[in-house]
Amino acid sequence: MRSLADIRSDFPILAREIAGRPLVYLDNASTTQKPACVIDAVADYYRGHCGNVHRGVHTLSIESTDMLESARARIARFIGARDASEIIFTRNTTESIHLAMHSWARAHLRPGDSVVVSEMEHHSNLLPWQTLARERNVTLRFLPIGARERLDPRDLDRVMDDTTKLVTFTHASNSLGILNPAAELIRAAHDRGALVLLDAAQTIGHMPFDAQELDADFVAFSAHKMHGPAGAGALYGKRAVLDTMEPFIAGGGTIANIDRTGASFLSVPHKFEAGTPDTAGFAGWARAVDYVDEIGTARIHEHAHALAARLLRGLESREGVTVYGPGADEERTGVVSFNVANRSSEDVGRALDARGIAVRAGDHCTALLLRALGLGATVRASFAIYNTEEEVDALLEGVNALL
Repeated sequence: MRSLADIRSDFPILAREIAGRPLVYLDNASTTQKPACVIDAVADYYRGHCGNVHRGVHTLSIESTDMLESARARIARFIGARDASEIIFTRNTTESIHLAMHSWARAHLRPGDSVVVSEMEHHSNLLPWQTLARERNVTLRFLPIGARERLDPRDLDRVMDDTTKLVTFTHASNSLGILNPAAELIRAAHDRGALVLLDAAQTIGHMPFDAQELDADFVAFSAHKMHGPAGAGALYGKRAVLDTMEPFIAGGGTIANIDRTGASFLSVPHKFEAGTPDTAGFAGWARAVDYVDEIGTARIHEHAHALAARLLRGLESREGVTVYGPGADEERTGVVSFNVANRSSEDVGRALDARGIAVRAGDHCTALLLRALGLGATVRASFAIYNTEEEVDALLEGVNALL
């Protein structure tokens, strides 16, 4: 097993200094840093293979197509999809959710139908459904935060009825580190006849994940959350569901036949991928998947949990600091949110940045969740495989300086 020091050496940015101090990067729930092998994979595509995919018979086009489709197959295996065709490439998790809304929900939901969304959703998994509700006269219902601030399948049963066609929720809260019982929630939704869209941006690549075991109908996720390039994302969908959907963006690469009156489309996944894709980004994502697999998602999860527990215990012992979310010994992710008395989250974030420590400050695009807890903003630290106990202690020292 590779040492933590060896793993840290894979990430060139960790050698940076901020304000004359070593960078302590603790904003991994927002985006993760990239190992050199991923940076090299992106550069290698542009240096030696750059061509447009699915459109040419020349060598560069063929190589680019092979790289794109190899990446699709690699990501499909990584999440446990039945087939590579169930992976639709997008720009990010947000676009993946919009794809499901535009191409499935708009076609299948009618006035009077309902969609259930949880209170802890990132705005990216709330705004599309608000749009649908306005445009289609669909009712938006909210699954409340349950006991111990987790979503509860029993609450889901109370919110749903025969009009509910879709349930959508986050696998893990990006702001509080809450890990939801996804399998139980999905099973409860299916028992009432609804489809499920799972936002897995915070879990895929950070812990073991099996799409078949969870059985969600859609799963949205991104490369940049798991050490891959920005601008590459995916929507996993069950093939039987994807086959019922029409593209919401039509263009080059999606057409089977066309005349002056209309067109027919290719089969999945290509009918959903209009225009030139970010082939370099997807090639880099495939290398990131290899990198994560080499370390092991179980190890990554255990490491982040241990660092979060160390931070939680340190913060809870300090008067003037309030911590939110699950406790150190509970099932959780490597995300910790807190506030310092008489200090705004932005002030804390700037003060820590002056010490070279990068954290997040604000509502983390989860205003409904924080409002339900009586909060406006928090300071958020989030951990990845390259973070250390010494960095946790540096954060605690930075907090001490503010008390």
